[in-house]
Amino acid sequence: MRESGTAMSQTKISFIGIGLMGAPMAARLLDAGFSLTLWNRTPEKAQALSDRARLAASPAEAVAEADVVITMLENGTVVDQVLYQSGAINQLRQGALVIDMSSIEPAMARRHGALVEAQGGAYLDAPVSGGTRGAEAGTLSIMAGGGDESFVRAAEVLQPMGIVTHIGPVGSGQLAKLANQAIVGITIGAVSEALLLAARGGARPEKVREALLGGFAGSKILEQHGERMLQRNFEPGAPARIQLKDLRMILDEARSEGLTLPLSQRVFEQYRALLASGNGEVDHSGLLLELERLNGVRLGNADEEH
Repeated sequence: MRESGTAMSQTKISFIGIGLMGAPMAARLLDAGFSLTLWNRTPEKAQALSDRARLAASPAEAVAEADVVITMLENGTVVDQVLYQSGAINQLRQGALVIDMSSIEPAMARRHGALVEAQGGAYLDAPVSGGTRGAEAGTLSIMAGGGDESFVRAAEVLQPMGIVTHIGPVGSGQLAKLANQAIVGITIGAVSEALLLAARGGARPEKVREALLGGFAGSKILEQHGERMLQRNFEPGAPARIQLKDLRMILDEARSEGLTLPLSQRVFEQYRALLASGNGEVDHSGLLLELERLNGVRLGNADEEH
């Protein structure tokens, strides 16, 4: 493996995964002046940035020339296939840093960290929260798991994308993301039920949301996803199928730790029903659609149905 003496201010970054989240995140790094090489399973998705970044022909090629490798892929299985099972990780430079910003199983993050260390590299699991809006604005919440030295090295790279918090050792970032997704999924369900209940009783749901934002029930979910529900704007920022995947990981992790999480279990079942009705690609705020189907009413005219 080759030595990498490049200073962080001149860091060559390879960004693997140019999707709904990865594209705006990569754009933020380009805006910050970093040199980027991009690779995506669907090459066309990286074309929009091809005038500002180099496109690699394979993950192995992307890894070979990078001081920092960032992955932002759909799930742990894809990360494992693209970077590890393919052998691409064998091209890692001595001392290079791998930052996985995907949402994957904590145990898999720890396994990947060990593989990177065996290659002479450093590893950070750093999943994010904030959706496409946060990715575009550079305001993501980044939850990092790894050693102190790796975290310090990564800080300059992560800063243009959002606010980063060092959670603990490798795998801790993924545990924080699971905690985040439990709160997000359960709260989306609560907001859906609250707005439908209010509308069904004759209240104006948009005014209920406005009032609740000023009290204890106020949250970003009520603010942003409550607005989506009222406007029936379910274009995906975060697709429902990804929320279901995260809830499945939450329940798997809970079982491995001997925990029972009844609220997460119930919301998981609701999202599974949402996908079964053909709504896997709607935004996760589209859980409202499953609640409407279950009750045979629609939020926009629930008072008329009463």
